[in-house]
Amino acid sequence: MQRQIVCKQNLHKEYANFFASNVYIAHFFMKLQQNEQITRIGPGTPCGDLLRRYWQPVALVDEFNPALDPRMAQRPVKALRVLGQDLVLFKDGSTKDEHRRWGLLDRDCPHRGADLSFGRLESGQNGDGLRCPFHGWKFAVDGTCLETPGEPAGSQLCTRVRQRSYPVVECSGVLFGYLAQVEPAQAAIENIAPPFPAFDCFTAPATHTFAFKGLWNANWLQAFEVGIDPVHPSFLHRFFNDESLDATGDNAAGRQFRSATLSSNSGEIEGQHWPMTRIMREFHRPEIRFEPKPWGLQLTALRAMTETLKHVRVTQAIFPHTFVIPLSETMTITQMHVPVDDTHTYWYSIFTSFAAPVDKEAMRNQRLRFISLPDYLPKNGRHNHWGFNAAEQQSQTYLGMGEEDINVHDQWAVESMGPIADRTREHLGTTDKVIMANRRMLLAAIDTVQQGGTPPGVADPALAAQMSGPDTVDGIAPADGWEAWWQAQTQIKRDGAPWIGIPPSPPGVSPSPPGVSPSPHGRGQG
Repeated sequence: MQRQIVCKQNLHKEYANFFASNVYIAHFFMKLQQNEQITRIGPGTPCGDLLRRYWQPVALVDEFNPALDPRMAQRPVKALRVLGQDLVLFKDGSTKDEHRRWGLLDRDCPHRGADLSFGRLESGQNGDGLRCPFHGWKFAVDGTCLETPGEPAGSQLCTRVRQRSYPVVECSGVLFGYLAQVEPAQAAIENIAPPFPAFDCFTAPATHTFAFKGLWNANWLQAFEVGIDPVHPSFLHRFFNDESLDATGDNAAGRQFRSATLSSNSGEIEGQHWPMTRIMREFHRPEIRFEPKPWGLQLTALRAMTETLKHVRVTQAIFPHTFVIPLSETMTITQMHVPVDDTHTYWYSIFTSFAAPVDKEAMRNQRLRFISLPDYLPKNGRHNHWGFNAAEQQSQTYLGMGEEDINVHDQWAVESMGPIADRTREHLGTTDKVIMANRRMLLAAIDTVQQGGTPPGVADPALAAQMSGPDTVDGIAPADGWEAWWQAQTQIKRDGAPWIGIPPSPPGVSPSPPGVSPSPHGRGQG
């Protein structure tokens, strides 16, 4: 049975009506035009227009840390490419770091298009800013033209020139930009940026979050679709041997399917050992459910283990490109997939602890075994067949690409599809119901924005108060009453979090174009 979502003025109600039935569409054939529509994200494209209505991660705060990139000690300026746009991100020239503000500007100088990422970062009598070396034009963090020194004395040219700038929010170790294409005159009369969402990863204090990122050489959508696929862990991340649980350590990065599962911290229930490796390996046909939430979709994978036990994994898909998954009983991963351009994607992960503070240095060093600075490039990839080992594939892992870092497993799945997956050649099955639901939601949202409507989820200011949590769980539950079990487990996790209930301080917000107020919520990185 096929069912079509009809775009209406009240799009969110239409989404709810569609997803409430949890209908499975047996034949979903993607047309070439549709595939182009949902993957191309440059300025002026339908999907690009949609994504620009959401706050996008543009850099890690760590990228400006001189200890990780010595160049930043002298000149905190970075060239960026996000959503197919060339941008420059910089801190102004204030001598005290706590007083510095972030500037995010189009990279081409409005004079004659020279690259502002090579600009001189200066303080001065007329204000701090970035000066183009071509003719000396200087711009503040909000795009204001401060000086045009080659012009005649008394010239008013700079009062008529403004570089396009974008609001920046600093939160949980990540810098977010709002890249909607709005002319300065329009921005002066409209509050265009939606409120910054108050999800757990943004309201937790800096002591309890850690952010990292990496580049994948493929389109953003296939990167996101791998992450919201509830079945793939049973195959892509399958281990043939059940390692001692003690060997995984606490919150071992990249080894989430090596650990014990919730309610089985010893790995034993009813006299049997149930490490995650065994559960994923032996119960590879989960029952998949999804339901609409204000932020997107809640995904549930149920694996019947015995007559009395059921493995329950609840994750969240935050529209348009973020998922939230459990890493352990007390830690979650919130992963965003921001397009660099049509064929490259940076994933940004925020690890949020609901228990003890995180050890940022240890977590960073663990990941730097597989990612190279300063551009956060993976050490494995197509150039070395992603580290494929045929002998390992026969005896240790289903894929044959290592046991230490499952991120490379996902990287292979994403990149091996090609720069932009050809969805017209797919043959989708019942296990792909979440993929189909997300694509339909994406197509509907694109159409809504093209018709002048408000996009769904965190981009809709009317839903801002509902953007909290969202909760996840991974554990072994009673076969009867698993719904109540997982809700109780998430409440236990929240009750034990030392930071929940403490009023969060707002994240750092850098100046926006006139009239733009990000209205952020959450706790800043500090």
